[in-house]
Amino acid sequence: MFLIHRLRDRVSRFHYRRQWLRPDLMAGLSVAAVQIPTAIAYAQIIGFPAQVGLYACILPMLIYALVGGSRQLMVGPDAATAAMVAAAITPLAAGDPQRLIHLSMIVAVMVGVLSILAGFIRAGFIASFLSRPILVGYLNGIGLSLLAGQLGKLLGYQSETSGFIAGLLAMIRNLADTHLPTLALGASTLLVLILLPRRWPRLPVALVAIVLASLAAAGLGLDRYGVELLGAVPAGLPELSWPRANYPELLSLLRDAIGITIVSFCSAMLTARSFAARHGYTIDANHEFIALGLANVGAGVSQAFVISGADSRTAVNDLVGGKTQMVSVVVALVIVAVLVFLHGPLAWVPIAALGAVLMLAGWGLIDFRALKAFWRLSRFECGLCLLTTVGVLGVGVLPGIFVAISLALLRLLYLTYRPTDAVLGWMEGVDGQVELSRYPQATTLPGLLIYRFDAPLLFFNADYFKQRLLHLVEQADRPRAVLLNAETMINLDLTGLATLREVKQTLEARGVFFGFSRLFGPAYELLQRSGELGELKPPLVFSSVRAGINAYRIWLAKQDLQDPQPGG
Repeated sequence: MFLIHRLRDRVSRFHYRRQWLRPDLMAGLSVAAVQIPTAIAYAQIIGFPAQVGLYACILPMLIYALVGGSRQLMVGPDAATAAMVAAAITPLAAGDPQRLIHLSMIVAVMVGVLSILAGFIRAGFIASFLSRPILVGYLNGIGLSLLAGQLGKLLGYQSETSGFIAGLLAMIRNLADTHLPTLALGASTLLVLILLPRRWPRLPVALVAIVLASLAAAGLGLDRYGVELLGAVPAGLPELSWPRANYPELLSLLRDAIGITIVSFCSAMLTARSFAARHGYTIDANHEFIALGLANVGAGVSQAFVISGADSRTAVNDLVGGKTQMVSVVVALVIVAVLVFLHGPLAWVPIAALGAVLMLAGWGLIDFRALKAFWRLSRFECGLCLLTTVGVLGVGVLPGIFVAISLALLRLLYLTYRPTDAVLGWMEGVDGQVELSRYPQATTLPGLLIYRFDAPLLFFNADYFKQRLLHLVEQADRPRAVLLNAETMINLDLTGLATLREVKQTLEARGVFFGFSRLFGPAYELLQRSGELGELKPPLVFSSVRAGINAYRIWLAKQDLQDPQPGG
């Protein structure tokens, strides 16, 4: 029903302009030139034949073109997502190619269904759940794992291991068995991939490199020298079928499917939002959840694997000047044509060349500049980023991410438990109040303590608030009143409410008046409903700090008149 509604909505609101056709066709051909070799290469991450990578580009792209909200986003195989799928299903497949495809289809449909459900329950806020340091650390770990995982393809030895440490150990064990013709071809392809964009940045470098390597393999007969080739690619399109799964399979894959759903969605949303902002429109995260979910279901029923937003191909689309999602339709049709008419030449694609493409993709995921910025701005965030990377490399993708997220949440709780606070005063020429810890020369009124607590007052920090405020009162010189600047106290629970009552009673017993300023929102509403502190109006609650200070001055003057000092 969502798909039908979306189609009707798009038809009713969208009118394709004739002048968009040419740029969309050019962008579609350019994206296809990048999509075809990368899709084949990313299928290799999981251990699939070439056609499976191409299958993942047809139905998912057509579905997203119909229901997606981004005009520029290209969906398809993604290196990071493919690595997560490989980690989830390779151990369960036990070397059986058919079971590997079967499990991949199940995971794709599970990710699709979870995404659709998340969209309907409005869980699009998850796009902001992975902080940038965690996402950078995760991508850095995936990138390093990809680099290590392609060493066997580039050096020409067989290795069934996966992961960063296992890949390095396999290289050390097999270094003496390096196949020199394979290494020469792989290294040459890698050089083309690195050097060609410096001279011709708009060239589809991955396609050019694969074509050159394939021509070299066919022209020189490199297969006779032991260079491994891709081999025959079956002609035709995938048969659509719904994967069958039993309960134990679904249960064993659920955790991985949830993790893949979150990471692939967040990655896609980062790309979609970046390009939407560049072109002056907005993206509905909940809608995108559903659109990507439908695209993943399409991948699952067409014998493919989980797809996500592809930042490199989206960048190519934007660079060439694609206007609408017609670009995705063009890409899908080009790939259909390749599978039907040009499947023969794919047999000459060298495995080493695909490994070189994947190595460059892995290197592109590593963001040293961001890591340097994290180190300069926040050592904790930098450590969180590095910990995520180490976790991905050492214990796996999902456990590494979950550990980093748990640490980030614990730090958030700690900052809320022991937030910053300040005693306030004012300086001539400075608007508003200043913190005495930063401006010791600031002016204060004798007997008045103006205090700010920079967090909601909740059960786990209420006792800390009480201790801090009473300690400051004890340190003050003959305190007569405390004015709590509550502008940052945006929320309040029942424990916090009880604590405020206790603080007020304690201060009254010491002859110190207790009042609020700038108390708004849920905290004010709870205090008003409770009646704990009496009627909420001046002199208890003031609209601003300045109003509270003025009231204190008037009260102080009246007190001085009633109780004149000796000799006054």
